[in-house]
Amino acid sequence: MLLQLLPNEITYMAYIAIVAVTVMWFYKRQQKIWLIEKIPGPKALPVLGNILDVVGEPVELFRNVCGFCDLTTVTRLWLGPVPYCLISQARNVEVILSSQRLLEKSYDYNFLHPWLGTGLLTSTGSKWHRRRKLLTPAFHFKILEDFLEVFNTQSKTLIQNLQKKADGKAFNIFPFITLCTLDIICETAMGCNINAQEDSELDYVQAVYRISKLIQQRMSRPWLHPDVLFKLFGYGAEHDACLKILHDFTNKAIRSRRREYVEAKKKNVAPSDTEIIGKKRRLALLDLLMEYSEKERSLSDEDIREEVDTFMFEGHDTTAAAVNWSLYLLGHHPEIQARVHEELDSLFGDSNRPVSMDELRELKYTENCIKEALRLFPSVPFLGRELKEDVILDNYRVPAGTAIIIAIYCLHRNPEQFPNPEIYDPDRFLPENALKRHPYAYIPFSAGPRNCIGQKFAMMEEKILLSSILRSFRVESVTRSDDLRVQGALILRPETENVVKLFPRV
Repeated sequence: MLLQLLPNEITYMAYIAIVAVTVMWFYKRQQKIWLIEKIPGPKALPVLGNILDVVGEPVELFRNVCGFCDLTTVTRLWLGPVPYCLISQARNVEVILSSQRLLEKSYDYNFLHPWLGTGLLTSTGSKWHRRRKLLTPAFHFKILEDFLEVFNTQSKTLIQNLQKKADGKAFNIFPFITLCTLDIICETAMGCNINAQEDSELDYVQAVYRISKLIQQRMSRPWLHPDVLFKLFGYGAEHDACLKILHDFTNKAIRSRRREYVEAKKKNVAPSDTEIIGKKRRLALLDLLMEYSEKERSLSDEDIREEVDTFMFEGHDTTAAAVNWSLYLLGHHPEIQARVHEELDSLFGDSNRPVSMDELRELKYTENCIKEALRLFPSVPFLGRELKEDVILDNYRVPAGTAIIIAIYCLHRNPEQFPNPEIYDPDRFLPENALKRHPYAYIPFSAGPRNCIGQKFAMMEEKILLSSILRSFRVESVTRSDDLRVQGALILRPETENVVKLFPRV
């Protein structure tokens, strides 16, 4: 039939089709805008939206976002043409995080793709489901128990380095903790020891630091979001240079472990049964990924690199922040620190022996101190989801395409769930007190189907690091609470330093 139409008729029909599609798109867009504008929020400018409300240094940006959360239970923002909704009420958080369908990460996570690809943190859909199912056994309690030796060994090095600072003089403890967690995650994830605590100037260590900072800067500055502007402002070259160092390092580790894996298979020996200099070889998460790739035939070396890089990214900075905030708070509360010392002395006396798994389970008050630190200063202060369908939050219909930002920092300070929320009180996490709270009121490791797969790993590491430090030292925090300035896009950290004084325990 189309062959019978004259050329001008075909052109006319094409115009009609284009106009019809445009009208439909405009109608749907206006309907979406109408729904979004029913949600309370600050007045938005044409084209720019609320970008001017979030422009500024990281501390001001963090303060502004938290201020928006205080306005109402669901807060609307426009960043250019993109609608965002901020939520910090447990009932609304549950709607998002408990869903089996609302699993898509928000646009902001795209800035992690060059480094992490689409690994477990950033992937969606069937790929995420497959990876989550595949990787869950890697964090089985028995496998985590094998990492205990790494935690203890690296903690011992940390204590030796801190002893040089334990003279009552103020210093920044944050980098010491970070280098230790970097050594731990390198050894447990990749099976190689980079000795970051001995040489912090290593290219790999510096690349991890720098690219993490670049990503955080980009996330918090909307004008750096477009690739062309990110490069135009001079960040692209440095970002790509860091990326090459990181990927080359991981690829080299994968090739090395792959050779060892193949040699072990030729000898019909399990990789964990091989010996290195007379010592039984410890399996790393990378080795487990190798085994999975053989069984499932679904993991390429690039897929393995995505997951190893994801472990590296998620597994050191978050843990370092948790330990640092724990020390900051305990340094301001000597009476609580004394209770931790009492618990440690009852288990270890004056011994400096490594922490066993049984002793780790007994560190209940120490664990509650960490949990309360993660309440006040969650390592990851915000989570993002992109809606693929409409949802109802407090009687507001939030349309598909909206980015939902869960403000964990504000959620954890809700006085309805945590009376006197600014007070540091580890007893909030006694079993009888924790039972009274909404199940989504406290989510330092996220919650629901996309909760943090490594949360047991993280808590084990944090307990060993913190207990090792406090077995050896008494800590005093120098930075006053009133002077503390907090910033957080990816990781929550103080603007400058975590300045403390350490005193040997006698």
